[in-house]
Amino acid sequence: MSEIRVQSAGLLTTVQDLGREGFGPLGVSPSGAADAISLRIGNRLVGNAEGAAALEMTLLGGTFVFPQGAVFALAGSDFGAALDDALIPLWTSSEARPGQVLRVGPTQSGARCYLCVRGGIAVPLFLGSAATHLLSGLGGYEGRALRKGDILQIGPGHAPFRRRTLSPVALERLAPRRVLRVTAGPQSDWFSDTAQHTFYSGSYRIAEESNRMGLRLEGPPISHTSGGGGSALDPSAGEMITEGVALGAVQITAAGLPIILLVEQQTTGGYAKLANVISADFRSLGQLRPRDEIRFEQLAWDTARSLLVEQEKLLALGDLVRED
Repeated sequence: MSEIRVQSAGLLTTVQDLGREGFGPLGVSPSGAADAISLRIGNRLVGNAEGAAALEMTLLGGTFVFPQGAVFALAGSDFGAALDDALIPLWTSSEARPGQVLRVGPTQSGARCYLCVRGGIAVPLFLGSAATHLLSGLGGYEGRALRKGDILQIGPGHAPFRRRTLSPVALERLAPRRVLRVTAGPQSDWFSDTAQHTFYSGSYRIAEESNRMGLRLEGPPISHTSGGGGSALDPSAGEMITEGVALGAVQITAAGLPIILLVEQQTTGGYAKLANVISADFRSLGQLRPRDEIRFEQLAWDTARSLLVEQEKLLALGDLVRED
């Protein structure tokens, strides 16, 4: 098998695929790529199945050697990559000759860049997935972020190299958003009209403490009345008992500041949920960096579903990825 040798790992580089669904009742969140759309497209560029395991780099990329060569693509945010001394375009498949070195620098746009290689990253599966779950130390490469000196195996893939690029129209339509679209959360009726106006009219900044578990926001605090909606209450205290939470849930802490749950979120939580980011905007969550500013826009359920269907139809187009 071919391999990748890690000369430097960057700030936070992990093996990720599309995650492990269905294990929430066991306390295991899906994990997987924080920007699943980029992972899916990157894999298509190199001829893999969309869910093949790849490397997710956060804010600062690493340096990787291909001793036997490889076909690869970078997808997501622009990290200013070069193969030896030649700049490598984003959203385009490239071929590395044996011994060539890929250097991926700091972000020039969003939070995450994905290195997809033909054949995928070959690691033992945990609960059917190669995704790294950092909090529990499971999955991926030894359950952790990569380090200098790690050697990653590449799965089989021997088709002739064909240069593929992403359609410019698709790239424009899939661009990350700073105005996140949301539907009402299960405890939205706990919040007064004034509190909801504060949330939807205000601007919030991504806090430095954000990670793959969640995005902490800084901005105007939101007040709420515990127990106002009568959902999942502790009758002795009038407070909410912990309940299941979903990816994209917008929890409001006791201090009134929102937290948006990301791919390694806890599977239950006790904060009231004012809103939930729609599925079609999950990619935008994965590309938000500390100090980025965002706003929220509320949509109806039917509209949110229609936007997801539209996004999936775009991803299914035969000319989404074009051969040169």
